Amino acid sequence: MGACLALCSLANCASCLCSSAPCLLSSCCPAAYNSTVSRLVFSFFLLLGTMVSVIMILPGMETQLKKIPGFCVGGSAIPGFQNKVNCDIIVGYKSVYRMCFAMTCFFFLFSIIMIRVRSSKDPRAAIQNGFWFFKFLMLVGITVGAFFIPDGTFTTVWYYFGVVGSFVFILIQLILLVDFAHSWNQRWVENAENGNSKCWYAALLSFTTLFYGAAFASVVLFYVYYTQPDDCAAHKTFISLNLIFSIIVSIVAILPKVQEAQPSSGLLQASMISLYTMYLTWSAMTNNPNRNCNPSLLSIVSNTGTPSPTAAPGQTQWWDAQSIVGLVLFLLCTLYVSIRSSNNSQVNRLLQTEETQGLAASDAEATGEDGVRRAVDNEEEAVTYSYSFFHFSLCLASLYIMMTLTNWYQPNTNYEAMESTMPAVWVKISCSWLCLALYLWTLIAPLVLSDRDFS
Repeated sequence: MGACLALCSLANCASCLCSSAPCLLSSCCPAAYNSTVSRLVFSFFLLLGTMVSVIMILPGMETQLKKIPGFCVGGSAIPGFQNKVNCDIIVGYKSVYRMCFAMTCFFFLFSIIMIRVRSSKDPRAAIQNGFWFFKFLMLVGITVGAFFIPDGTFTTVWYYFGVVGSFVFILIQLILLVDFAHSWNQRWVENAENGNSKCWYAALLSFTTLFYGAAFASVVLFYVYYTQPDDCAAHKTFISLNLIFSIIVSIVAILPKVQEAQPSSGLLQASMISLYTMYLTWSAMTNNPNRNCNPSLLSIVSNTGTPSPTAAPGQTQWWDAQSIVGLVLFLLCTLYVSIRSSNNSQVNRLLQTEETQGLAASDAEATGEDGVRRAVDNEEEAVTYSYSFFHFSLCLASLYIMMTLTNWYQPNTNYEAMESTMPAVWVKISCSWLCLALYLWTLIAPLVLSDRDFS
């Protein structure tokens, strides 16, 4: 009996994968709008590819695979069978490059297909909101094909694609962060005006103090561990400049004229931007090839005071703290992109989204005449987000994941090891300056362009 129930449940889930978003069964898909369901499923595809990449890059994975009889070339053999799998390719940074190449191609293809889709009445909208099982098979097929790409120039060329794509994705992250900070502050100020003002203002003050405290502590730690009295001039410059810039944007945020033009602006947003700027500064410094200025996290925690030795070829340290933080930010950003609808028309116009009536449909909307709950098609008149831009964002996110999992390391000339490079440092530090410039522009734009509506 239990097996029969399990088969029925699997059948319902299979119908979720094979049908369109408006026809998803209630057992697998709760009441929601198809615009939200589709974005979440595509984001799940990206998350699934990320999890596979993480598994492939785990230390010791190649050793474990070689223990499987008859699998890896040079591993355990089975009499009468020839090992044909090159485990040097399916694990390590090469596997991450190929996995993310497949995801990038998958999302870029959909970005091209979905150009100028205006409503769910467009035949291409059925492809966007349905055929999930076949799209999953398509992603798997592209992934398998990517592992047959020969080594050589592919790795080097794809590294530079990753640098450019990651730079653009970080800019999208910055826009979402600024939008989230403004929305958060505006919502809590409104709650303070309509309810218990002391409680809400105390919460705002607490988070603002926490963010500023973390940012200031980061600056102190940077000077202690990532600079030397007679070395690391670039790090000293990066830390000092970003500290000064953070103070400037904080002062601008509370100027009377800025407050008059934007009553919702305040120190909460400035504190979040300052903390994120310090994260980007830290992330940039961890890519410095000079080990005297870039100690490992292990040496900092153990307080040895000596720089960690340079990794031997093929023994790259994949995981460090900044990579983990980068992955967490990626997950939050992807989830926010999937369900967000900004209350700022300028942000919606920039990110090709529209303000919708909510994330979830009501039970009356979701339940059909036959009593079955389905996802509601809320895009019959017009789409609530640009299908093409959404896929392009996931395409850039795939490149960002590739660079994050490999610590932005560049393959050496022999393609045997990965090395830290200064271009990655400059890309990240440039993003920190753009972050501050973008936030500063959101503060002064209503004053500079007084004839435009920035509400």
